[in-house]
Parts: sequence; structure tokens; C-alpha cells
Amino acid sequence: MRTYEGRPLPRPHEEVVDQGLGFDLGTLMSRRRMLAALGIGAAGIGLAACGTDAQSGPSTSMAASSSTTGTTATPSNLAEIPEETAGPYPGDGSNGPDVLEIDGVVRSDIRPSFGAMSGTAEGVPTTLELTVRDLARDGAPFAGAAVYVWHCDREGRYSLYTAGATDQNYLRGVQIADAAGVVRFTSVFPACYEGRWPHVHFEVYRDRADITDAERAIATSQLAFPEEVCDAVYATSGYESSVRTMSRVSLASDSVFREDGAEHQLATVAGDVTSGYRVSLPVGVDTRTAPKVANMPRQAAGDRPP
Repeated sequence: MRTYEGRPLPRPHEEVVDQGLGFDLGTLMSRRRMLAALGIGAAGIGLAACGTDAQSGPSTSMAASSSTTGTTATPSNLAEIPEETAGPYPGDGSNGPDVLEIDGVVRSDIRPSFGAMSGTAEGVPTTLELTVRDLARDGAPFAGAAVYVWHCDREGRYSLYTAGATDQNYLRGVQIADAAGVVRFTSVFPACYEGRWPHVHFEVYRDRADITDAERAIATSQLAFPEEVCDAVYATSGYESSVRTMSRVSLASDSVFREDGAEHQLATVAGDVTSGYRVSLPVGVDTRTAPKVANMPRQAAGDRPP
């Protein structure tokens, strides 16, 4: 009689995975007792189940992780996102133009201009995904938080400020965090311009009502891209100028990221230049503390970087 782990198979002529629910439950309980004896709890069982399978090999989640690069963080080791300058091109009313007062700024696709402006930024498709957690509540998802993001276009220009893009307001937008604290933006991969590592700016507000006042931002920071992803993107048509500027900067020399090498700001990236990239970053905010650069003077629009 065929057996499995010392137990007779109820369907000896079929595969182990086809022995029925009762046999599967018995197997699960046997493994649970064994893992408990080794001091491994339910989380360990879940990890064991998600690891490998005799029939299918590595799990889908593990296979997917092999195509990512960058850093990740969990609530247990998530640090407060470093405070950074919003730079000279915030578009939040603190240094000239204010897109946060325009109807339609709350949107997921930030590639086109909106309101009275028209035009669309081109480049390698990129989805930005930020997960906001409140460290004052043990890293709980910050549902309802409003996140404003902005970055330069493929040519290194900031809409509303830079010559050639002053009549555009693309690559700017706000999303409201869902129950998991997640906001997602459809965008394009930004250029690398002189003196700065490729990055995305963002501000976090407690809720949608606060976005019309830049002084109400509870965190202002920047997201950094992994070098190998930048190199792949800048080898494509339209990003030619970024190849030269990228060769002149490093995380260690960047005016913003050099302090810690973007330890808490380096995104995790999956995808490729053909299908596009998914860029993810955990954002820890502490509502008990005042932003360190909340009152930092804004640079003049002609001062670059950051």
C-alpha cells in the first residue's frame, strides 16, 4: 500500500496532491505539530507553504521578487522618511505656481497636463506606488493621507517653471491613500539632469482638505531610483542627454542623498523598458513630530538643483 509521511493514501493510484480534502487537512495538521515542536509558529508555516512545491517549483511571489531591485521595509523596521527640501519647483504655492488649488489635481495619471493646460509628457511608462504608514500608530497604514508628487520630464524640465514647459502642468498630481495606505500614480521615468541623482519629489498631508496649504505638509521628501534601472532607461530613445549627466553624479555625491546613500529613499523597481516599470517605496511618517524643514526657505526658480 502506498503511503505518505507514514499514512496510507486513500487514493493509492493517484498523485499525493489528489488525495482529497480530508487527507490534505491531515497533512497540514501533521506539519503544524512538527513545526510547533521546533518552535516555528503559524507565520513560519505560511512561509513554508509559499516556498517551493514539488509540482510547480518556486512560488509566484518568490519568482516575482527576482525581477526587482532596490530596498524594501516592513512596519517592524520602517524608519521615518528623511525630510528634504521641496526644491525650487514645487508647484504647491510656496514658490510661485500652485497646482494644488486647481480642480482635477487629485488624479492617478499625471502624464497629461490638466485644467486650462494641455500636453502630455512622454517617456518610459512608470507606475509610482508609495505606501504611507504612521509611526505614531506603530506603523499602521495611513488611510486618507493625501500625497502630492512631482518630478521632471524626459528632457529634465519641470512643468510651470522650466523653459519649454512653462505652459504645462504635467507630472504633478495628488492621490488619497487607500485602506492599506497606498497611493499609485501613472507617470513616466524622469530624466537625470545636471547635479542631481534621478528622483521624484513628494509631500504628505494628513488629508485631502490640507493640500491647499503647503505649510500643512507633515512630510516632504524625495524618492531615488536604482542605478541599474536608470542606465537601462537612459539607453532608450529620448533620454540621450541623461546618459552624460548620469555619468557625472552618484548617490555619494548627490546633494540630497549623499548623507546616507538614500538608505530609506531608494525605491524597489520591477519591470523593463518595454513593458514599463513599477516603482515602490514605503514612506514612514510620524505625526507626533513637526517636519524638520517645514519652514526652510524655498530656492528661487532659477537655482538648480535640487
